[in-house]
Amino acid sequence: MILQATTQSYNFSSSTAAVFVHGLHKHYGNLPAVRGIDFTVNKGEMFGLIGPDGAGKTTTFHILSGVMEATTGEVQIFGLPPRDARLTTGYLTQQFSLFQDLSIDENLRYAAGLRTIPEDLFQERRHKYLSLMNLEQFSNRLAGQLSGGMKQKLALCCALVSQPQILLLDEPTTGVDPVSRREFWDVLAELSVEGITIVVATPYLDEAERCHRVAFMYNGQIQEIGTPNSLRASLGLYRLEVHTPNLELAEQVLLQNESINISDVQTFGDRLDVLVPDLAEGETQVRQLLQKHQLTFSSITPAEPTLENVFVARLRQQGKAPQSFLFPRYRKGIRGTINSNVEILSEESTTSSPIAIYAHNLSRSFGSFQAVKNVNIKVQYGEIFGLLGANGAGKTTTIKMLCGLLGATGGEISLKGETGNLRSPELRRRIGYMSQKFTLYDDLTILENLEFYSGVYGVPRKLRREKIEWVIATCGLEGQEMMITGQLPGGWKQRVAFGASVLHEPDILFLDEPTSGVDPLARRQFWKLINDFARNGTAILVTTHYLEEAEQCNRMSFMVAGETAAEGSPSYIKSSQPGQLIELIVDHNQAASNLLKKYLEPWRVSIFATSLHIVLNHPEQEIPMLRELLEQANLSIHSLRPICFSLEDAFIGIVQRAQN
Repeated sequence: MILQATTQSYNFSSSTAAVFVHGLHKHYGNLPAVRGIDFTVNKGEMFGLIGPDGAGKTTTFHILSGVMEATTGEVQIFGLPPRDARLTTGYLTQQFSLFQDLSIDENLRYAAGLRTIPEDLFQERRHKYLSLMNLEQFSNRLAGQLSGGMKQKLALCCALVSQPQILLLDEPTTGVDPVSRREFWDVLAELSVEGITIVVATPYLDEAERCHRVAFMYNGQIQEIGTPNSLRASLGLYRLEVHTPNLELAEQVLLQNESINISDVQTFGDRLDVLVPDLAEGETQVRQLLQKHQLTFSSITPAEPTLENVFVARLRQQGKAPQSFLFPRYRKGIRGTINSNVEILSEESTTSSPIAIYAHNLSRSFGSFQAVKNVNIKVQYGEIFGLLGANGAGKTTTIKMLCGLLGATGGEISLKGETGNLRSPELRRRIGYMSQKFTLYDDLTILENLEFYSGVYGVPRKLRREKIEWVIATCGLEGQEMMITGQLPGGWKQRVAFGASVLHEPDILFLDEPTSGVDPLARRQFWKLINDFARNGTAILVTTHYLEEAEQCNRMSFMVAGETAAEGSPSYIKSSQPGQLIELIVDHNQAASNLLKKYLEPWRVSIFATSLHIVLNHPEQEIPMLRELLEQANLSIHSLRPICFSLEDAFIGIVQRAQN
């Protein structure tokens, strides 16, 4: 069944519609990629298209941009067929086309030349968009020397230099750090106010919260459309955050008890998220059930459902959730038993568990540049430790030193108690490593890659078949084992690479951005597997740019410019933030944002769809000031309320304060 949720925020007519899609189908031979979708996007609207890998999003973008013809159906861009509207369309693909050996200015000039932009207009737009993206001072830098976030901004500048009326952005922030992501979305909000229509696909549902409307797409069909608020309201469920020191047992008790009505339970690093249909009754039942099983808890707190809750619930209702398969374990873990339970560490834990990963005053210099400065890390067996930071903070360099791929300039490292040869064959067989670049060979088949890694890691031949079958089944690739790995979409490559990194049941596992570009359902499956390995005694160190999933870590460290800026559990880091986060709803978001950024540091003001998030250092004095400023500008306040810091809000505050 296809659900078309209506929205009260936008009433479309032929005069305001920028994009019109009706009955759109696209087949590749006998394979249907898009199966009869309908949607309309208003001029100046920011419209989000979200869905799992293979949902048909990229095919839809290809058709909207005029790159590909539809099989059947009607598509119009400002009343024209997409091919005829290409001069008014800016398209940023997943693999955006920058020339790495050209400078920022040279890439921009090339893009302008393709659209025959006159020199005077080029100079005017170059200045406007480089200033907007904070790139003007780097105009002579080669694209290949830019960070991931700067590359994305340059690619957007190249798309904007022709002054398009519509922007098509296919997962524009994959692999980009939280600070750059927020800056990128603030730019999109400003472009939307200028009247540019934006259609964006993203695997990050916290980003989708910033869109005016969102469409859920699955299996070539649009399942539901609405504003973020209307979609959350349509879920009909409430979220409870349950903080307990024994997450695994509490999760089992809540999932297996049929006497209470629970729709979903998800484990995070130091809490459970529980979805219930009735808030008061659900809280009472959860509390009583935990007490009945003598499980202690520090708090049960109501919280607003997220778009990810909606997305997962809708796909589960259709039976689309991926299957879970028990990992075939044959080796006794570090705890001495197969499938032994491992206590999840709390902030105040004083467990005597041995240290798996240890670094003291770890440093690394490249010539005169110090990439890592006196970093200290301690990860116990059974613990998930997050190493977080902006692009260039030193995370990947740190991981490479810890697992022996890169020599340290200074400091001490210990893995499994080994302080000498970190590259010894015996030690390396007990370590799993998944890098940002998938670590797979694109010219080998999926099966050949898995057989190769089974051999490298010394998996006994009699065990290889079952373990490889587990990887293929977990990835949902049964019957496709002979596909060339290079033909896989990025999300599936990530899944296969993770499977390859754990075939040998490692005691220590390094995961460098394992879920970059992976859809929410697959991401949840990833973390279920990661938690399973941790509970069986594996020490896991993970990096991620997606801070909503960083909540899955037991503890984490934030790196800024090669140094540790903060460390603790997710709850500890959020609760220790200075000041107060305010949600502000006003008449004109962009005008209010521009005004407040003149009086507050720009990072303290950010647009979230129909609201602003503002970090106030001294709320008692600053709130009256905000009210006065907005009143003088004839901007009416509809709502002003304190809200809790998200981990992303905390991260951005920590990074900005450390850099100032």
